[in-house]
Amino acid sequence: MKNKMRFLAVGMLSGLVLFLASCSSTKVTSSWKEPDASINTNQKILVMALVSDREGSLRNNMEKEFVASLKQRGYNAVSAYDELGPHALKGLNEQKAMNRIRKTDADQVLTIVMLDKSKEKNYVPGRNWYMRPYPMYYGRFWPYYNSMYSRIYEPGYYTTNTKYFLESNLYNLRDKQLVYSVQTETFDPSSAARMAVVYSQQVIKDMTKQQLISKR
Repeated sequence: MKNKMRFLAVGMLSGLVLFLASCSSTKVTSSWKEPDASINTNQKILVMALVSDREGSLRNNMEKEFVASLKQRGYNAVSAYDELGPHALKGLNEQKAMNRIRKTDADQVLTIVMLDKSKEKNYVPGRNWYMRPYPMYYGRFWPYYNSMYSRIYEPGYYTTNTKYFLESNLYNLRDKQLVYSVQTETFDPSSAARMAVVYSQQVIKDMTKQQLISKR
């Protein structure tokens, strides 16, 4: 019996570790690159996040971290927020918007768009698992009482997890064509800053895998 209970405890602990490891993670769900496309380190990349104002500092964090990640690889990148301001292209037609962007001397634009945000409610059971009537628990009063007390007075609870679905597209401003696109899913980020760091890392990793940018 002791070995069995120890095995169950180890199994539960392992499950908890795996669960925590999966929390606050970002994964690439799909990506595409124009054949033979690549970014030259001499080209200037304008990183532009399109995120609702309700998300607070997420736009700033996204642009800042992505710019930092590209610069770390030796690429010339700038933030659209810093170069153009928060709503510089609002209400402009295509010609005027493109003129504003070209004034930054950017060769390419990398957009970061939040496609969707969803919440999931999950029930985490308490210590209300079923046990067979082993004599160890049922044969004596206290083990039985203590076990049943836990089942009755330590109920389960609900947790709410948040998922963010983002997409990044890279456009060549010379011909205004798409050269790279990546979609990601982020699960329960601890903060906007942390989400921006992990997101930029995963997308940069995919861009390298797609041979769009070179390894450092």
